Amino acid sequence: MSQSTIWWVFAGVLVATELMTGTFYLLMVAFGLVAAAIAAHLGASLAVQWLVAAALGGGSVIAWRFYRQVQPAAAPATANHDVNLDIGGTVQVDAWDSDANSVVKYRGASWNVSLAPGASAVPGKHSIVEVIGSRLIVKKL
Repeated sequence: MSQSTIWWVFAGVLVATELMTGTFYLLMVAFGLVAAAIAAHLGASLAVQWLVAAALGGGSVIAWRFYRQVQPAAAPATANHDVNLDIGGTVQVDAWDSDANSVVKYRGASWNVSLAPGASAVPGKHSIVEVIGSRLIVKKL
């Protein structure tokens, strides 16, 4: 079996393992192995193949890790619009009780409403910032 075939087989094994585990980092390492296979096809020595695999595979892992660290953290599921499409919706609050709670009609049902931290209990239109169970957390628009 040629050196390039061995690199291709190992790259395929890593891709298959990544598909079963969902670890994106294995794709980065597989990318390095593919680059080593291409280097083998071009006639590079075994040492150069290993250097290419380590440089591209390891370099892409480090680059991806750095990219993930500089990205802002995702909002929790209760406040993430990608998870709950009610986030950002508006409701009309007619009155607040003494505990800064209310009940509103939203999407054809009655919902309990609470104020977001730091928001004032003023009647009017409010934006939904979080959904906890059947309770909408809102802030004034």
